[in-house]
Amino acid sequence: MKKWLFTLGFVLAATLILSACGSKSEDKAAPAASAAASTAAGAAKEITINAKNFEFDQKEIKVKKGDTVTITLANSQGNHGLKIEGYDKEIKGNGSVTFTADKAGSFNFACSIMCGQGHAKMTGTLIVE
Repeated sequence: MKKWLFTLGFVLAATLILSACGSKSEDKAAPAASAAASTAAGAAKEITINAKNFEFDQKEIKVKKGDTVTITLANSQGNHGLKIEGYDKEIKGNGSVTFTADKAGSFNFACSIMCGQGHAKMTGTLIVE
């Protein structure tokens, strides 16, 4: 039993050490390749929505089809969530979600955590052009 635990501990330690090795390697050609790939795939959009009792600070978000979108929800007052219909993406509390805007159109978003009398007013629209 002790030999088995020692072996398991050694393997875990070696895995952690080896996973850290080489993670900071720099490739001078990588930025150009990354820029070309992001242009072809769409831009990266980072959006922060501030939620306070019964309202989001942004009622409308516009992105282009093909963009990689990261939405961060910041709760400044109360406990809220954000669910985007049509993309089936949800953020609860202070969190983020990343997805590719691969469907054009207008998609409603709303608070997904019951937060009181004004809960139904916490809505907005994601517009993918």
